Amino acid sequence: MKFSPASCLAASLPVLAVAHGEHGFGANVHHARQAAVSPPVPAPPAGTTSSAAAPGAVTTRVSGATTPPLTPAVTTPTTTYTFSLKATNPTAAPLSDIVSTAASSVTKPLATTFAPGTTPTALAGAPPLPNAALLAPSNYPALDLVPPVDSDLVKQWIQEVKDSGISIPNFSANQLGGCVNNTAAAAETDRCWWTCGGCTRTTDVTECPTAMTWGLTYDDGPAFYTSDLLDFLDQSKLKSTFFVVGSRVISFPAILQTEYMSGHQIAVHTWSHPQLTTLSNEQIIAELGWSKKVIKDVLGVTPNMMRPPFGDIDDRVRAISVAMGLTPVMWTRISPTATFDTDDFDIHSGLTTIEHVLQNWENIIGNASVMNTGFIVLEHDLFQQSVEAATGYILPDALAHNNPSFTIEPVITCLNKPLSDAYIETNDNKTNPPAQSGLAVTLSSGAPGSVQATGAAASHGNSGTSLRFSAELLAGSLTGAIGFAAGLAVLI
Repeated sequence: MKFSPASCLAASLPVLAVAHGEHGFGANVHHARQAAVSPPVPAPPAGTTSSAAAPGAVTTRVSGATTPPLTPAVTTPTTTYTFSLKATNPTAAPLSDIVSTAASSVTKPLATTFAPGTTPTALAGAPPLPNAALLAPSNYPALDLVPPVDSDLVKQWIQEVKDSGISIPNFSANQLGGCVNNTAAAAETDRCWWTCGGCTRTTDVTECPTAMTWGLTYDDGPAFYTSDLLDFLDQSKLKSTFFVVGSRVISFPAILQTEYMSGHQIAVHTWSHPQLTTLSNEQIIAELGWSKKVIKDVLGVTPNMMRPPFGDIDDRVRAISVAMGLTPVMWTRISPTATFDTDDFDIHSGLTTIEHVLQNWENIIGNASVMNTGFIVLEHDLFQQSVEAATGYILPDALAHNNPSFTIEPVITCLNKPLSDAYIETNDNKTNPPAQSGLAVTLSSGAPGSVQATGAAASHGNSGTSLRFSAELLAGSLTGAIGFAAGLAVLI
């Protein structure tokens, strides 16, 4: 696929006090994501592209618009977004069309569907593909709601967690509202609550071990526009990790099968997309268990990686995930308030703009270019706008990056493991022992060390509850300070 060089300048756009709204899944939450603050977003480190337009480039200028005041009113200082893209997709939707009020475009049909009994060529030893037409929604919990905990299956999973030998911390569940509504929990370092400060454990995957390697991920699908994303990934010969929601799998089983059969990695993103730290132990088990089950019912294999919705994980959620054979996968964080989150999800709701997303992307890629490890970025395939941002702008820009270029691949292979290690049924446990083993996430067989260093002084590692913080990147880091309006429930 050929891409066109492009340069974009967005001037004097208002800063958004971004609150991540409900996902349409019945979750009563708001999530602040990389809200820009004054002073303006710092420039990427030296060596990244300038904002000068290349010959023949398409230049877009967006002049200062205003946003209506939030209730209660808050001051929203203005900032200047200046970003330059090395390439765009010639068929990309214009930036002016990637807005919350955009009309729904026609989705592309799946290029290929697969007959029951087919086996994936990219996954040796995989069982035959089940017949998705036989999937009966009545055999599963209600869509987009936390499942009941009194069913025989959930009781079985609860017992399996008890029998795993993994100790589950006796933390009380958080209240909805994130850090500002759970100040005592946020102050308890023993919780290792990622949401409030970025604490990780060695069981967490937060980056790829090799510099210039991007562990490509998309959350919250499968959905209507996932087929558009799959078409672009196929044309570009790229593979990704899809963190899928169980309730969406029920609605789009054929899309999930196409993702899997095309060689993409499938992983768990819960049943109904709640903030897991706000649930009881039994509810967390039900969320993860039903998601694992419906994926296996559609694909014939069970994922062994998960991503907590909103990144909302603490040691209680971690322990339950590990006891259920699931390794947590986060996204890269370079300071307590700056993460590799494009904020693409919030275009759909009007809480952010495509210009803000592309500014975030330029800052991410600028920092990634000087890191001594690879990285993982948070993106989504649930809405038309986020898919258009990915296929029209973010991915073409990344593919055009050279000297050096990025290696773009699923999380499992960015960890130097074969795709077969991503599923319980095909993992031989040689290079990817089960999460219940309690071992840190490791590199491929024979490689030294682990994905996260254990020394307290490591630039990108963590030990105990220490924060993942890299001082040398702060000069060009994302402007990720959290902005919120009083009364809004905020998560970092």
